[in-house]
Amino acid sequence: MTGPGQEGPAAGRSVSVTGVPGIPEVVPGDDLAALIADAAADLADGDVVVITSKIVSKAEDRVIRADRDKAIDAETVRVVARRGPARIVETHHGLVLAAAGVDDSNTAPGTVALLPADPDDSARRIRRGLRERRNLNVAVVITDTMGRPWRIGQADAAIGVAGLAPLRDYRGQADTFGQTMEVTVTAVADELASAADLVKGKVDSIPVALVRGLGDLVTEDDGAGAQALIRPAAEDMFRYGPGEVLSARRTVRDFTAEPVDAEAVRRAIAAALTAPAPHHSTPWRFAVLESAAARTALLDDMLAAWIADLRGDGFTEDQIARRVRRGVPLRRAPLLIVPCLYAEAAHRYPDDRRNAAEREMFLVAMGAAVQNLLVALAVEGLGSCWVSSTMFCRPVVTKALGLPDDWVPMGAVGVGHPAAPAADRPPRDPSAFTVTR
Repeated sequence: MTGPGQEGPAAGRSVSVTGVPGIPEVVPGDDLAALIADAAADLADGDVVVITSKIVSKAEDRVIRADRDKAIDAETVRVVARRGPARIVETHHGLVLAAAGVDDSNTAPGTVALLPADPDDSARRIRRGLRERRNLNVAVVITDTMGRPWRIGQADAAIGVAGLAPLRDYRGQADTFGQTMEVTVTAVADELASAADLVKGKVDSIPVALVRGLGDLVTEDDGAGAQALIRPAAEDMFRYGPGEVLSARRTVRDFTAEPVDAEAVRRAIAAALTAPAPHHSTPWRFAVLESAAARTALLDDMLAAWIADLRGDGFTEDQIARRVRRGVPLRRAPLLIVPCLYAEAAHRYPDDRRNAAEREMFLVAMGAAVQNLLVALAVEGLGSCWVSSTMFCRPVVTKALGLPDDWVPMGAVGVGHPAAPAADRPPRDPSAFTVTR
């Protein structure tokens, strides 16, 4: 396969991609560098050697006799998405892919192949072995097949790299119209992996390909490896899959001073408005306190009411000081949201029993909206805490915020950027909270 490059070091040049036949069936302990050196007689300086991860796994004794689902469990650090038996997961490598890369094709019945334990290290060792045997400076790319969230079909991607900068950064350079590029970073190693797959194929028993014509991409040192291709969690706009979005919410009580994006809050409130509600109503209202003056005035008035209640209960000043410290998280938050129940659509009955049930129905809807709000804030990258304090001094809150009398404050939500990662939530067994009849 040949073709002129469009940009970068290969502009105007021809690139060839050639499969390497003659690699025997690989078994544990095989020296892949030796096998490749023997099969690729014309291996030359500046070549990129692209290797299917399956033979690396076989050589490194990563083919095991195990149940496939249990092997996936063992290789998984978090489940990103699940549909039926299919799972998209993150592995200990940081890769996000189907089934943790566990593969039972082209292995003996009852066995599965795991990805190499450290693909970058595998690439470095193979590269070093080729240099020792042939005195050549080549790059090595180890590949695995991955699906793409917004595209049909799979493509090969780089999971291990040595001797090649895996990314080419065009940011700050001018395009053909003289405009400065701001986001263009090309995944060179992934492009090479996909190109090589065209000549390796899935059923042709050709697990190695040579890419020639890109010698200026090959480096003397091993480089950053394929780990440089993994997007940091903080930059991942799609980090939370449907299987994670609820557990992504944590209670955050300490925030940075960084301002909160008003549009992110607006989107979170829009998500809150999708909660189920009685009688086709919209029984939710939200007071958003963006200004420090509004937050301070509300919290000061609430604090005074709280202290008055505690004194009336007979608490000492020391006891009162300890209790009111529970309200500090709301003062740390750079933005507050006060969710309010607006139950205008509630039906009225002649008996207390049905009126109580009607109100409880609206309260459940309020809780669903607050949960939607908190989860949506987490998806936006914001931390939050729900504090019940406004429920204990509703007249004070209504007056301080100038709210209509039929808006019933249902706690307060502190919103901001977390000052530290939230602690892991201990797992809970659903059976401990479930009765089945």
